[in-house]
Amino acid sequence: MPIKKVLIVDDSPTERYFLNELLTKNGFAVTQAENAEDAVDKLRNGVPDLILLDVVMPGQNGFQLTRQLSRDPATQAVPIIICTSKNQQTDRIWALRQGARDFVTKPVRPEELLEKIAALG
Repeated sequence: MPIKKVLIVDDSPTERYFLNELLTKNGFAVTQAENAEDAVDKLRNGVPDLILLDVVMPGQNGFQLTRQLSRDPATQAVPIIICTSKNQQTDRIWALRQGARDFVTKPVRPEELLEKIAALG
């Protein structure tokens, strides 16, 4: 199924703006959330085709939210790409073990992110 709707979860307004601009220019419908709690509220209104998720956020972090969403029958089929400044191999492995489908380090390279999204669709 092609990916059309994307939920961006990041506490940085700059990152949300950058990702929103990149994705909307490439034909995606984007919804934004500032943190895990906000994301869960948005998911109650409809499930996207993809979630782009930061790790370091106030409250619940991205690894915890990934684990929660991958265990919930309502959201477990939604692929998650972790977008984070954490760039250690252990972070990548941990993200995938929590249920993420892929991992991108910040600063996000537009062509890399678009390739990873295309590979999921």
